[in-house]
Amino acid sequence: MNKTAIIYSFNTKKTGKIAAQIKEGFNDDKIEMVNAEELTEELFLSFEHIIMGVPTWFDGELPNYWDEFVPALEDLDLTGKKFALFGLGDQIGYPENFLDGVGIMAAILEAQGASLVGHTSVEGYEFESSRAVRNDHFLGLAIDYENQGSMNKQRIAAWIDQLKKEFT
Repeated sequence: MNKTAIIYSFNTKKTGKIAAQIKEGFNDDKIEMVNAEELTEELFLSFEHIIMGVPTWFDGELPNYWDEFVPALEDLDLTGKKFALFGLGDQIGYPENFLDGVGIMAAILEAQGASLVGHTSVEGYEFESSRAVRNDHFLGLAIDYENQGSMNKQRIAAWIDQLKKEFT
């Protein structure tokens, strides 16, 4: 199996809970949990498959820890690497930029040659706009902890099944 990482900030409670559920769902001890706040280019490139936790902050921005790693990302060749993104957002409180962080990160990764997997349907969500939507699909797993928390387990399980196929 190719080396896989789940990268997120260990200082985030909700993103951390989702990351733990994803790791548990894969039931694979070889998947490595990596703190985004301590990430280096060398460590990042050591993985073939990367699952990234990218919550949306404020009015559609990347969290500071991802923002700080963007200059390094923009210098990397990610050709041949597969990425899956999951993001947390609030479609009621911020309907005009729901999950924008995922869309911003997806554009950066794709510009460096990365392949994105794990697209999910926008069905069941209500928001005005999102940079994370392409062809009626999110560019990853959309989690709205505040408004649709009861759907998290089902969405995560379906996404993991999808990733197991797409990461091959």
